[in-house]
Amino acid sequence: QVQLVESGGGVVQPGGSLRLSCAAPGFTLDYYVIAWFREAPGKEREGVSLIVTSDDSTYYADSVKGRFALSRDHVKNTVYLQMNSLKPEDTAVYYCATDPRLRYGTFDPAEYHYWGQGTQVTVSS
Repeated sequence: QVQLVESGGGVVQPGGSLRLSCAAPGFTLDYYVIAWFREAPGKEREGVSLIVTSDDSTYYADSVKGRFALSRDHVKNTVYLQMNSLKPEDTAVYYCATDPRLRYGTFDPAEYHYWGQGTQVTVSS
């Protein structure tokens, strides 16, 4: 069983930055797909960004391109989502997710079996 632990959420003013972390204690994230999703009140869960760890290729939703960046620390077995130029519409609970069966990137949440507990991001003045 894969356990994912997110951290790094908080309250930030528009234009500010936050860095979210997704750790996988006891598991090596090589050859995995790790995705970040977010869910705002009254809205469906949407894919934000993902990394295919076999080659560290990254993909982003159009709404966050140029503002968000994914990276991975191989030693700490952690994936980071750096979020810059945050907007009020980025306010949501952010989740990281993975599934060992995946070998390609997808923003379909139904394809992911393991999820973290979520971390709240609030962008407000």
